[in-house]
Amino acid sequence: MECTVRWMGPSGMTFLTETGSGHVIAMDGAPEGGGRNLAPRPMEVVLAGTGGCTAYDVVLILRKSQQDVRGCDVTLKSERAEKDPKVFTKIHFHFTVRGRNLKPNIVERAIKLSHEKYCSASIMLEKTAEITHSFEIIDDLVDAVAP
Repeated sequence: MECTVRWMGPSGMTFLTETGSGHVIAMDGAPEGGGRNLAPRPMEVVLAGTGGCTAYDVVLILRKSQQDVRGCDVTLKSERAEKDPKVFTKIHFHFTVRGRNLKPNIVERAIKLSHEKYCSASIMLEKTAEITHSFEIIDDLVDAVAP
């Protein structure tokens, strides 16, 4: 895996990243650091990538467990060290999983497997951060019917 990060020039602190798969991600700094707030901060991208990594795992595990999963949101709340390097020190993941007749023990197992075995990002971040998680299940009992 590789990517190229390119500074967009001396008028600010905007960077464009081209990933190995050919996608582009913009990042920018805070105004007090010379940025113009045009895109997420690099550490926000790290946090978002971690959320994507674990949500992907949870959905995949639930599908393989024959669960009728129809939605998965994860909200991450983090704290960082006050001094450089300002690493993450705490990250809480709250999953909201929607589906039909989802079994709480299987949802909990999927989250645990992601954090302990499959999600490379959260496993790396737990080297500096206390990782916690919670979840809620929303049962989609009835399909919406169009009039």
